[in-house]
Amino acid sequence: MSSPPDDWSTRHSVLTTAQRTADLVNTLADGRPEPADVADVLRAYGESDPIDLSTRDLTEMREAAAGLREVFAAEDTDTAASALNRLLREHTGQLRLSSHDGTTPWHPHLDRADDAPWAEWFLASSCMALTVLVWDRQRPPGGTCASPSCDRVYVAQGSGPPRRYCSRRCATRERVAAHRRARAEREAG
Repeated sequence: MSSPPDDWSTRHSVLTTAQRTADLVNTLADGRPEPADVADVLRAYGESDPIDLSTRDLTEMREAAAGLREVFAAEDTDTAASALNRLLREHTGQLRLSSHDGTTPWHPHLDRADDAPWAEWFLASSCMALTVLVWDRQRPPGGTCASPSCDRVYVAQGSGPPRRYCSRRCATRERVAAHRRARAEREAG
């Protein structure tokens, strides 16, 4: 999990929200996550007091995460946009501005109310960030790790060749395995 900066605008930037989305999708995909595990991710990204997560919240957040995983797994921009359009159409409210009764700077929301359930907030804020990334970059916002032993999602950052692995660790593990396979084939042949 990444460590987002402390200032409000940076903690709630599109890229940071997209990274929070990836971290939550990965945490929620890990079997049956404990409420404390999900709350830790939320706290790390500046959400206040996510201690009240219920079993129902986690179930609904896992369903939202499964839909968001489709966006990360998209092979191309059209597929990512289609998945986002479906999620936006089926699960979000109208675009609105909120300052949480003057406690934060004004910012956009797609959930139906400031006190929306966690899953609705997670899905709406994630769709907002991923939509902006697709719009801005004209490519999928991330991907799913290419390592056969890993299913983590990640946010693609910057330009350059497309990223294939969720981390350097996975990329190195796959590169070493490929090298060992090639060496074994040379020695056997």
